[in-house]
Amino acid sequence: MDEGIQEFGRLSLRDLLQQLKTAPEGLTSEEAQKRYAGNRANLLKTKKRPDDLTIFLSQFKSPIILILLFAVLLSYFLHEHIDALIILIIVMVSGFLGFWQERGASRAVEKLLSVVQIKPEVLRDSQVKEIPIDEVVPGDIILLKAGDVIPADCRLLESKDLFINEATLTGETYPVEKEAKELTSETLPGPQVNTLLMGTNVVSGTARAVVVYTGKETEFGKISARLRLRPPETEFERGVRRFGYLLMEITLLLVIAIFAINVFLARPVLDSFLFSLALAIGLTPQLLPAIISVNLAHGAKAMAKKKVIIKRLASIENFGSMDVLCSDKTGTLTEGVVELNAGLNVIGQDSEKALFYAFLNASFETGLANPIDVAIRKAREFDISDCRKLDEVPYDFVRKRLSILLSKDKTHLMITKGALANVLAICSSAEVPAEGIVDMTRVQDQIQKLFETYSNRGNRVLGIAYRLMGEQTIITKESETDMIFLGLIVFFDPPKPQIAETIGQLEKLGITLKIITGDNRLVAFNMAQKIGLGDAEILTGSDLHQMTDEALTLVVSDTRVFAEIEPNQKERIILALKKSSHVVGFIGDGLNDVSALHTADVGISVDSGVDAAKDAADIVLLEKDLGVLSQGVQEGRSTFANTLKYVFMATSANFGNMFSLAGASVFLRFLPLLPKQILLLNLLTDFPEMTIATDRVDRQMVDEPRRWNISFIRKFMIVFGLLSSVFDYLTFGVLLFMLQASPAQFRTGWFLESIVSAAVIVLVIRTRKPFFKSIPGSYLIFATFMVIGIAFLIAFTPIGKLFGFGPLPSSFLILLGIVMVLYIIIAEIIKKIFYKAVKF
Repeated sequence: MDEGIQEFGRLSLRDLLQQLKTAPEGLTSEEAQKRYAGNRANLLKTKKRPDDLTIFLSQFKSPIILILLFAVLLSYFLHEHIDALIILIIVMVSGFLGFWQERGASRAVEKLLSVVQIKPEVLRDSQVKEIPIDEVVPGDIILLKAGDVIPADCRLLESKDLFINEATLTGETYPVEKEAKELTSETLPGPQVNTLLMGTNVVSGTARAVVVYTGKETEFGKISARLRLRPPETEFERGVRRFGYLLMEITLLLVIAIFAINVFLARPVLDSFLFSLALAIGLTPQLLPAIISVNLAHGAKAMAKKKVIIKRLASIENFGSMDVLCSDKTGTLTEGVVELNAGLNVIGQDSEKALFYAFLNASFETGLANPIDVAIRKAREFDISDCRKLDEVPYDFVRKRLSILLSKDKTHLMITKGALANVLAICSSAEVPAEGIVDMTRVQDQIQKLFETYSNRGNRVLGIAYRLMGEQTIITKESETDMIFLGLIVFFDPPKPQIAETIGQLEKLGITLKIITGDNRLVAFNMAQKIGLGDAEILTGSDLHQMTDEALTLVVSDTRVFAEIEPNQKERIILALKKSSHVVGFIGDGLNDVSALHTADVGISVDSGVDAAKDAADIVLLEKDLGVLSQGVQEGRSTFANTLKYVFMATSANFGNMFSLAGASVFLRFLPLLPKQILLLNLLTDFPEMTIATDRVDRQMVDEPRRWNISFIRKFMIVFGLLSSVFDYLTFGVLLFMLQASPAQFRTGWFLESIVSAAVIVLVIRTRKPFFKSIPGSYLIFATFMVIGIAFLIAFTPIGKLFGFGPLPSSFLILLGIVMVLYIIIAEIIKKIFYKAVKF
């Protein structure tokens, strides 16, 4: 452990508070604001939104853009002032468009994330306030309870039954007990039981602590800085990266070849260089980052309306391509309002004593708030004023028990409640009506029959046991032995009314639901039947213990229900599903779900979940409802579909135009388009594509999971790019042989044909249906016709002279219309053949 941590653990509280210039009542708001202002450089900035200047400058970080800006300067010094200015304006306008889109997307996402932000409780102005985790400063007094994430490195001021999960830092599975006590020479060196570390979380108990280190100065911050931690790459990010490599390869080959050919043909070197660069920019969809950001942000906002908050935008694609969803039973498939049915003795009769002891155990526990204890406390009120709690051994997911030691009627009594098998394992005797205390072996079979009877009805059954502890005032896990079994506590959590229909909707979306629960196999089987899974195959936790990872991978896809599962086994199940080529979602809201949330392709929590679960999740539901999740999946798929539309549109149209330009530059005596004309063409054709986030999506694109497929994109680009080139060359023939066009007229005619063809082909390839059967979004239609209008306005007005355009005869417009009609008809035929031959 770091020496600084050792030091503040050793200091007396009085000295520590003096050094931090704080008090047990906390800081004033004014003082906290001053400390926050002076502490900003220390913040962990992994999730901070980039400022406007950073977003703007990032639009020009492409090497091609930087080279082009250098060429603009060169043109200026060679007295090509107008050309230099026009190219500079086009580049800057393109940059501003990207900036405007990304800035809006970034702000929209920041607003959404604030909805599910983790906010620790601190004392400010002697009052309890919730503040964003980044605003916690040294000297703050924080209040902690079970489930809270610790926001800084702290020293305990007060604690009660406090157990901390430090697995994120130490890898230790079991919770560590912490106490607010001064360390003495006898206790040093040794574990720092009076300190809490950032990134760990509270398993049980309550505490008050003073913040000592924040941000980069914490142990967590130092580890992050050393390892340069970053989230694992999502399938979406991997697809974008591979797509970028594909474009880079094609662009590099084209640019080198075209530049070499033009120089070989003795054309001006600068013009050839600018022409090659303009071609590279034309082929590269430089607005792709902005379009992706806008699409994802638009999708995040649409999903927020469906009560699904996206914490990490890139996870939207994983959400849409998810084909397996693993879920707990309680609150997701069931109502989540557990009802206490009965307290029974060992022979199955109603037992007032079993209910009373369960009430005592539930009333004095200080661990995580859970529906079981809430149900016990609500079902029946008992007078416990003569009882005093002495100690507690909190529930953990290995023992599956909770023990309370209390003082009652001058005796010290330990009461243990938990999973029936785990309670029976620590009992040597049982309390039987009319007989008293008997050996456990006499009633073991009878208890098991009761358990099976109620479990088969769908009830959850817990065991309750007790032991007289004499004068003992402290208990440990080792104290849980030789106990007296008292009885059973029976609960019921009914399934949600429409859950079978909801599961059916998920099935239609290509998503298989798998139940992972800690309940016993009989309860799990009963639930599976009630929600429409039939006689589902079930694996239990004990089955998993006996299986190798390879064996689990073979059976995991066909298994619908996993029962009696321990927290670490959830992670193992998810890993096996991922190895079986599934995209796996996991929904969980408890401390025992954190590792599984990290492991899943899509970690899904709920707003009512513990902070540790929300922090680990990619997506947070504002309602724990699979119906909400189903709607969110459809929105996620729509977002991904629109992103792919842009990729298809940009690559096919751009590849076609650039292939045509490359070919034309070989056999023409002049450059087919001037560099500034290529850049203008590229800028105008990007306008309709910027509205793609608002486009309607065909139902067939959201009916099943889809993933990035670079091979499909490459084939699409080649087929529809070459088709575009065919009609480009047809236009060349019209201009050169029918109209005898001059170089200026040729460039004008081809510029118009390129704009119109790129605009109309958008309407064709945005859907798999015939284009007239799929209505585009209103913004896309408006932008398409606006761009066509702007292109004609430039070509047929004095503005065109600045770009080197010349007048065209009216007969060209008629011929252009004929070419475009043919293009649409042939494109529709090719599209139908292509989608039959090539599967996506």
